[in-house]
Amino acid sequence: QVQLVESGGGLEQPGGSLRLPCAASGFTFNLYRMSWYRQTPGKERDMVATISRTGDTTDYADSVKGRFTISRDNVKNMVYLQMNSLKPEDTAVYYCKAASTATRRYYWGQGTQVTVSS
Repeated sequence: QVQLVESGGGLEQPGGSLRLPCAASGFTFNLYRMSWYRQTPGKERDMVATISRTGDTTDYADSVKGRFTISRDNVKNMVYLQMNSLKPEDTAVYYCKAASTATRRYYWGQGTQVTVSS
């Protein structure tokens, strides 16, 4: 049974930091590209950060470059999103995604709410 379980969300003040872990199970983790997306009500789910299977390459949305860092641990089957210098516009539900270009399979987590407000 495939599972992606995000955690770490909550309420944070502008300028603060949060770290979102995503625990993966039920599939061969190191064969999947891992990504973080976010979504606000009435809008599409947008990619925030992505990391290659080995972790050697990453990419970010322009809106979070220099503030967010994605990382992964292929031993623990975990992916993380470190979010610094948070802004109110970072408020969203954050989702973890696993995707395989070889099999075209992909999986989503259930999401975790991040709210940035004073």
